[in-house]
Amino acid sequence: MLTLTIFILTYLGVAVGRIPALTLDRTGIALLGAIAMVVFDAISVPEAVAAVDFPTILLLYALMMISAQLRLGGFYTWIVLRITILLGRPRLFLAAMMLTSAVLSAVLANDIICLAFTPVLCVALVRAALNPIPFLIGLAVSSNIGSAATIIGNPQNMLIGQLGNLHFGAFSAWCLPPSTMALFASYLMISWICRKNFIHSGYQVPMESVQGWPPLNPWQSTKGVIAVIILIILFFTPIPREISAIGVAGILLCSRKMKSRNIMQLVDWHLITLFCALFIVIQGITIEKIPAVILGYLHERGIDLGNLYILTGVSAVLSNMVSNVPATMLLTQFLDPSYPIQWYALAVSSTFAGNLIIIGSIANLIVIEQARPYGIVIGFKEHARVGIPVTLISLVILMVWMLG
Repeated sequence: MLTLTIFILTYLGVAVGRIPALTLDRTGIALLGAIAMVVFDAISVPEAVAAVDFPTILLLYALMMISAQLRLGGFYTWIVLRITILLGRPRLFLAAMMLTSAVLSAVLANDIICLAFTPVLCVALVRAALNPIPFLIGLAVSSNIGSAATIIGNPQNMLIGQLGNLHFGAFSAWCLPPSTMALFASYLMISWICRKNFIHSGYQVPMESVQGWPPLNPWQSTKGVIAVIILIILFFTPIPREISAIGVAGILLCSRKMKSRNIMQLVDWHLITLFCALFIVIQGITIEKIPAVILGYLHERGIDLGNLYILTGVSAVLSNMVSNVPATMLLTQFLDPSYPIQWYALAVSSTFAGNLIIIGSIANLIVIEQARPYGIVIGFKEHARVGIPVTLISLVILMVWMLG
């Protein structure tokens, strides 16, 4: 009973995002839940260590380092500035920006793309007298959708790929078509909903806000791009993904110009801590066989999580209650390792669902928080006005795809 209480309180805290009178965020709450599991002897220290899936953590860590190479090399800034030549044609710029962020998110993780693109977009859009809000929401939407296409597109996909022992090529072959269709539909939806709101000259960006962007370093950026290409090739070999990724990241650290400290400073330690803590919390309830009890209870009432449509619906709802990473961690407990399509459906549905409301994905929060220093405020209603229809049409596309 104590284990279940700790689990429920932890997930409630993650859903709310804070604890009254305390300054804990979602990561802090998850960590507190993991600590409680150990302190109250729901799980031993060796069991807690064993609960953490280190191949997943290693893959996530390595990809963050590779992406840091590109960010410090000025690659991301250069990409955004290249497409700003289309600012005079807002709809075309929106299409180019969404396509670019979707493609890069598929291979470099959506959170990193949002972190790197948002500041540059804010300044470029304001200077062009455009309303930045539709474009920033488009950035979050497209990065989420694009990231659904591959195992390395976002943290929850990495987790699903590792725990489900899924093949990189087979995963992309199944997930890429609905992601592509959803991206196109989302562009049309945003263009129509925001058709009267593209122009806005009321924002002002201070000159000092453009300082600190890493200029393009052709050599360092080329190294990063080559590393990504090599990594994707290695993912099609029998070599474990985490070994390939950490090996390539290790080679990038061997630089005469770029300090390893600067690369490691861009690793999202909060996200890694969140993963480790949730592994421990979920292992605590697994030891008590609580997932099996829940599954039996659902079966008795005709709710079968093995049904792809039910799984999609539950994933979409849960992802918007506690965010898609914690939702995915919980739902993987109920999947059949011998039925990969269940894992594919969970990956795509949890990622698509992240567009529904602001707390649905970390990418949304990154865009909103990164835009705030520039005086650009994206509220719940503004996001939901686009996010809800985009998510619904994306999930419909997924369900139609599952019919095949």
